[in-house]
Amino acid sequence: MPDALPADQAVRNLIFAYAEAVDRGDFAAVARLFAHADFVSSGATLTGDAVARMFEKTIILYDDGTPRTKHVTTNVAVEPDGAAATAASYFTVLQATPDLPFQPICAGRYDDRFELHDGRWRFAERRITLELVGNVAHHLRRPDKLPTDLRP
Repeated sequence: MPDALPADQAVRNLIFAYAEAVDRGDFAAVARLFAHADFVSSGATLTGDAVARMFEKTIILYDDGTPRTKHVTTNVAVEPDGAAATAASYFTVLQATPDLPFQPICAGRYDDRFELHDGRWRFAERRITLELVGNVAHHLRRPDKLPTDLRP
């Protein structure tokens, strides 16, 4: 069934679906979002299940099965172009754990490409640029593996 939403809203819904899946700790859902897309971050390009495996290896999950985060995506600019679209947006990741007071832990930008396939929009590529890093010790298993210029 074709996507009944306008392209810009369908794209915004995909951007939200990513944030929601990560915040729920549902890395299988993240893999589904990138089943036909490149996920580019920290110099690596992954697709599908490889994205989920990377999240499982790097992100700490707590007793409730979540990373205790909220990915807030703002300043979303969507440019539809027929059966393709691009979007640029900012993200801020907030976190609170039993040992970490509520605070922003990192921020950056997403540069996304989308494609219309069989009447439905899907990710074609996500490029993540991490620009600001705070205390990620309660979020990442190995914060020491961040590039030197981004370590807190």
